[in-house]
Amino acid sequence: MDRYPPIAEHGLVGDLQTVALVSSKGVMDWFAAPRVDSPSIFAALLDHDKGGHFHIGPDATDVTYRQLYYPDTAVLVTRFMSPDGVGELIDWMPPNTSGSPTDRHTVIRGIRAVRGTVTFNLDCRPRFDYGRAKHELRLDDRYAAFHAPGIACHLRTTFPVARAGDDVTGTVTLNAGQTAGAVLTVCAADGAAPPPTNEEEITEALWDAVNFWQDWVRTANYRGRWPDMVRRSAITLKLLTYAPTGAPIAAATMGLPEQVGGERNWDYRFTWVRDASLSVRALLDLGFAEEASAYTRWLGDRIHDRLEMPGERLQIMYRVDGDPQLTEEILEHFEGYRGSYPVRAGNAAMDQLQLDIYGEALYAMAEGREIGVQAGYRGWKAAAKTLDWLADNWDRPDEGIWETRGGRKDFTFSRVMTWVAFDRGLRLAEEFSRPADIVRWRDTRDAILGQIMTKGWSEKEQALVQHYDGDVLDASLLLIPRVGLLGPKDPAWLSTLDAMDRKLVSDSLVYRYDPAASPDGLRGSEGTFSLCTFLYVDALARAGRLRQARYAFEKMLTYANHVGLFAEEIGPSGEQLGNFPQAFTHLSLIMAASTLDDALDGKQTL
Repeated sequence: MDRYPPIAEHGLVGDLQTVALVSSKGVMDWFAAPRVDSPSIFAALLDHDKGGHFHIGPDATDVTYRQLYYPDTAVLVTRFMSPDGVGELIDWMPPNTSGSPTDRHTVIRGIRAVRGTVTFNLDCRPRFDYGRAKHELRLDDRYAAFHAPGIACHLRTTFPVARAGDDVTGTVTLNAGQTAGAVLTVCAADGAAPPPTNEEEITEALWDAVNFWQDWVRTANYRGRWPDMVRRSAITLKLLTYAPTGAPIAAATMGLPEQVGGERNWDYRFTWVRDASLSVRALLDLGFAEEASAYTRWLGDRIHDRLEMPGERLQIMYRVDGDPQLTEEILEHFEGYRGSYPVRAGNAAMDQLQLDIYGEALYAMAEGREIGVQAGYRGWKAAAKTLDWLADNWDRPDEGIWETRGGRKDFTFSRVMTWVAFDRGLRLAEEFSRPADIVRWRDTRDAILGQIMTKGWSEKEQALVQHYDGDVLDASLLLIPRVGLLGPKDPAWLSTLDAMDRKLVSDSLVYRYDPAASPDGLRGSEGTFSLCTFLYVDALARAGRLRQARYAFEKMLTYANHVGLFAEEIGPSGEQLGNFPQAFTHLSLIMAASTLDDALDGKQTL
């Protein structure tokens, strides 16, 4: 087993409440439960020796590995080809369709010999609470129970397993056509042990999962040029959404580095208002109204929560249940992915001031009106009161969209999105005849635009720039034509797009900004930001630069991993970096594909 496989060498499985990563060699090296933001059970991806893993693979040395998804599903197939035979490992989690939170989650790992004879080895080594909690093992032939404080894992197999200290190993030899399996169930420490399993039950559960995912994907209305990548992105967004609340998380993992060996190692298993609000547009582009509606309701609850409280009306991120507490700690006992220390759990950026989130929140509410998702009178009053508050509080330095830790500045993108907040608020008030301080909102919106075009404009670069005190470019501004602050062919915007081409684009890949030119309070560098590359495609398409847009999009698709997944960034050698897979990247892929399809088909895009 590789100590640290490449970040991209993984597939994702999940049950709509939590997720797990499986490497292309059959190692489950990331799994947190009972919720996606819970402490880990397997975290070998962050510390090979202390993190814990669950490996099933062939007992052979000369092996070729291949991995794929069963078509249009979240069922992951890992294939092993050796001189003695060909075997398969099939991983999935039965989808939890009840809509209610549960502490019981199951990972099913089916194995079979396709040709010849294959001997499979099993090695299950859970390490609870990020490897900090000890566990006890109870073992009985084909059943093992791992008990730690507050949590238990029950392992059922169709073949005998043996003790290896407080862990479990096993071996099974299969001839062509024979199957076996292992089922891991996580539950509360006092939860009932699941019954024994057999091959027939595993097969039935497999087809139930296949039918669930294929039935869901079939409802998508995408008919464009890139159906496989768009559907894979949709499934990934679905896996990264906590079904009981409808809140999408930013990524499945924590601690994976933006630069190997560097310190930019964050916990992304939370719901950012910004990311999630943009996902509404992506989901609506595909016709997934139910998912878009669920998040819009979740967002409305967050706005209402702080309506009568002092201070900010929204926090930049929350836990999936709406809890605002995301206290950050450093897991000092973990060495980090390939030595990328520190490993952080929680996220201290929760306390940052990022004024753009109000624009993203109103953008999501306005987009939702397409499917009849209205906030209702109570929700509108909360939104209107928030805008009244924002009219007094928009003109402040903040930390900006990229959560820099180098001090507050007057970030242009933050002003752009506060303009969006008032613009969309005015549209909603007019469209639905809602009570609003129209004159004040309009005057504030217009004042923000004037400030952006004077203080945010650099004569040197002939472009809108990152903040008012410099000439640094910032790719977040690629959203300007999508949100409508400037038209996609406005001379000022085209000049800004040209400046980004010169300074931020590297063979179609886009950097967020230049940390050397605009210090962000952190050491090291980072790769190109995949979200920004897809926003670049979107902006090019809207500007009518269709050949350039399509070529950039097609090239970007080549950086996807073997099963169509993207992390946060692309490194200098084309490697994927950062937490994986990242929702921001996949939602922007969907948005770019939809915009580019419309532009190539001659449809008007706004």
